[in-house]
Amino acid sequence: MGLLHDRHSTYEDFKRAGENTDEILEYIDGVIYMSPSPSIRHQKISSYLHGELYNALKGKNCDVFSAPTDVLFDHTNDDAKKKVVPDLFVTCNPDNLTENEYVGPPEFIIEIVSPSSRSHDMVTKLNLYMNNGVSEYWIVDPVKNHIMMYVKDENNEVQFDLVNSGGVAISKTTRSFEISLDRLFR
Repeated sequence: MGLLHDRHSTYEDFKRAGENTDEILEYIDGVIYMSPSPSIRHQKISSYLHGELYNALKGKNCDVFSAPTDVLFDHTNDDAKKKVVPDLFVTCNPDNLTENEYVGPPEFIIEIVSPSSRSHDMVTKLNLYMNNGVSEYWIVDPVKNHIMMYVKDENNEVQFDLVNSGGVAISKTTRSFEISLDRLFR
């Protein structure tokens, strides 16, 4: 995950930068991040998870979206806005969908770590998601073959679980969604 430049940017700067590039850009706390193209392994894992989530959500009033779908954590002040492009997210609130983005916190977000995004996904996005209403966040690590699961409990406290190779990850918010890590990382 690279920086567009090393200075503080306004949300207007971010919107202008997006008009002048085909790169995937994110805006968090005055910083514009550029996302490199994902690897083939990343895309295979993303496709597999998307398909499994799609099947798990059949018959429910929820949808799964994949990158490059924008998620805007909306605030009244433009410079407090945060816009990200998660690898996958689930929402059960279709009223938050606009023509071009999802506004508000999705219920469930999955990021697939790549070497260039490791600290961004594990620190910046973890804090953003957990502090802005996301109920469940999975960090899928194809190098270490594990999934780090962060879930808010009934007291709004963040609980952590690590599922290693050989295990099964089961979503707390999308209970019909479970993934065998051996199948995921084969």
